[in-house]
Amino acid sequence: MKTHATSSRAHWVRVFIALAVVAASVWLSFTKPPRLGLDLRGGTQIVLETRDSSRAEAGPEATERTLEVLRRRVDALGVTEPTITSSGERRIIVELPGVQDPRQAAEVLGRTAQLTFHPVTGAGESAREDTGEDTAEEKKEKKEKDERTLTDEDGQPLRIGPAGLSGALVEGADAGFDAQTGGGWYVTVDLRGAGKEKWRELTAEAACAPPGDPARRVAIVLDDEVISSPQVDPSVRCGGGIAGGSTRITGDFGAEDAKELALLISGGALPVPVETVEQRTVGPTLGAAAIDASARAAVIGILATSLFILAVYRFFGGLAAIALVSYGLISYAALLLLGATLTLPGLAGFVLAIGMAVDANVLVFERAREEYAARRGRSLRSALTSGYRNAFSAIADSNITTLLAAVLLFFLASGPVRGFGVTLSIGVLASMVSALVVARALTESAAGRRALRRRPGLSGIAGGGRLRRRLEGRGPGLMRHRRRWLAGSAVVLVLAVSGILVRGLDFGVEFTGGRLVEYATERPVDAEEARRAVSDAGFPRAVVQTSGDGGISVRSEDLGDEDVLRVRDALAETGGGAEKLRDELIGPSLGDELRRNALIALGVALAAQLVYLAVRFRWIFGAATVAAMAHDVLILVGVFAWLGKPVDGVFLAALLTVIGYSVNDSVVVFDRVRELWARHRDTAFAEVAGRAVVQTVPRTVNTGMGALFILVALAVLGGDSLTDFAVALLVGLTVGMFSSVLTAVPIAVELAGRSGTTAPPARKRSGPPRPRDRAAAVRPEAGDHGARV
Repeated sequence: MKTHATSSRAHWVRVFIALAVVAASVWLSFTKPPRLGLDLRGGTQIVLETRDSSRAEAGPEATERTLEVLRRRVDALGVTEPTITSSGERRIIVELPGVQDPRQAAEVLGRTAQLTFHPVTGAGESAREDTGEDTAEEKKEKKEKDERTLTDEDGQPLRIGPAGLSGALVEGADAGFDAQTGGGWYVTVDLRGAGKEKWRELTAEAACAPPGDPARRVAIVLDDEVISSPQVDPSVRCGGGIAGGSTRITGDFGAEDAKELALLISGGALPVPVETVEQRTVGPTLGAAAIDASARAAVIGILATSLFILAVYRFFGGLAAIALVSYGLISYAALLLLGATLTLPGLAGFVLAIGMAVDANVLVFERAREEYAARRGRSLRSALTSGYRNAFSAIADSNITTLLAAVLLFFLASGPVRGFGVTLSIGVLASMVSALVVARALTESAAGRRALRRRPGLSGIAGGGRLRRRLEGRGPGLMRHRRRWLAGSAVVLVLAVSGILVRGLDFGVEFTGGRLVEYATERPVDAEEARRAVSDAGFPRAVVQTSGDGGISVRSEDLGDEDVLRVRDALAETGGGAEKLRDELIGPSLGDELRRNALIALGVALAAQLVYLAVRFRWIFGAATVAAMAHDVLILVGVFAWLGKPVDGVFLAALLTVIGYSVNDSVVVFDRVRELWARHRDTAFAEVAGRAVVQTVPRTVNTGMGALFILVALAVLGGDSLTDFAVALLVGLTVGMFSSVLTAVPIAVELAGRSGTTAPPARKRSGPPRPRDRAAAVRPEAGDHGARV
């Protein structure tokens, strides 16, 4: 009675938590707008990296000062909701929503030299007045040290003296229009601190020259370029100067000229030089299309997956489908609550995690089926409770391994791919909440209803399932042919790896550096026409490809802004008009870094999974799982080599997700192997492994089918930007389903036999052995030479 009361209390706690979580998710979803990345709402992202200079060493402090200067410049651009953040010690990320032509923004942001104010010593190349005090050599040395000849804003040579005022002392600058006198546009400059006195001294010296003399001017220099050289007003007397720290620069300004000059002056000087290492521009139409396509894929995928689990698990499957909808709400609300930016790969991760959310429910229902079949007399509710208890270990292990891959994506990837890691992590956690809290509250409430107690077959767990019934009795001898299974895996692996050797890998600009620009033409243009047009424009070595939706991508290692315009004009002439959809620029240093990080990510993924599995299981299980995982990775890379598809950041996201999937499947199988091995200590390990495979195949197939619907929907409806991602996961998912059974388990059996492993892993159990555990003795088959307990 006490146990029943405790169970009932725990059930109502779960019901309360489920209602609270869902209610909070609905409230957040309707009251807080999502934060979309630039690849979804359109705009430009520029990644700047500080460099060492003669003035200062680039480091955290210099980066912070640079960030503040850039923030003032970005604010002055008038962009709606810009963001500027630091990334690491040297990188600064600037996001400019709505900016489709990044040339002007990049030019303003990249101005790197110190802003300085100089006295003008004369025009042209004429020498200074000779005072007779210096020798000819001293005069030459002094001139080289103190004077430079630059070109003023009118293109005329102007000789300037040493800097008399630093731009660091500028408080601000604003453009204005003199409507009262009709004097036109002007720029007001305000100085602070010591800058007020330095400006007075500078203008006092200039005022000593007669009006019209170049020496009466003050040169404002930025990046070794004179951006303005205003003349001191005739009303200012010699030696007096302009006091008060505020002055007005007038001239033949237009509105844009005045605003740009004010922006350059108020923006101040960057403490150290910066270099653009990455630039991404996405058109708003491409982002809107991606959102619509992903939304359609999500709706169709959820419906297809819901119908599938409803057909397989009947009434409980319908309740799991309701929990699946709650998963979508919970994960979306978590994104809003954390303020995470939803990127295009992140959107794909959000849709993909729907398929992963089914996995926990499938594990529970399959274990509940086993419990109900083993004890015909027990109730649906008790079988369901046992299913949740026995499946928890596999659920936890499989989700933790997926989280490891997601965390690696976050720390080792960059740009939108990091958003995929965030979304995938949130999706994994939300799937556990929806399966272990929401779905459990729903199914336990339904299991106690009289209608289901009378007709348990409607529940979905009272029957064993067609696949399970067909496989019964085939487990004991399944691993007799393990070397045959390994030979088949080896053949597939060799075929895939030969693609890498024969075709090579087509690394994207993220790994090689360069520029990728994608256009949409008014009328369809085939690949050969596009290549000829781009070649005739002066880029015969550019890689030109067409996509299924009519887009044309042009990739080259060296494409400047002017080159991009020439390519657009050439494609517009061929296709009756061309619109730029996407523009990605990756510097060579960043490309090397991303390629290095990709290799590190793969290496760390393999090592992390091996360590985790070695701790949770036996080393033979961990080694077999990692071997199967490497097998899946090589096959996926080889398939992409044969298909000629690009290996880029999105592919890296798919690859690490496949690692998580592969380990997920193997963990479920080995969790069952560990359980059966602990029960049947007098049985050959090969026979135990075969039985575990047969018992977990329904889960592997049903979970794979759930994810399959989502990925097919993404591949068909997701557009060109998501198709390669979906194809990579389809290949990895399919290969992973087979490798977990026909590669990982046979390798584990071989390792167990060669290492002489004879003792099953210890596993704590509460209570006495169950009756079926004592009765169901598993005897070795004749001729089986696997490791024996």
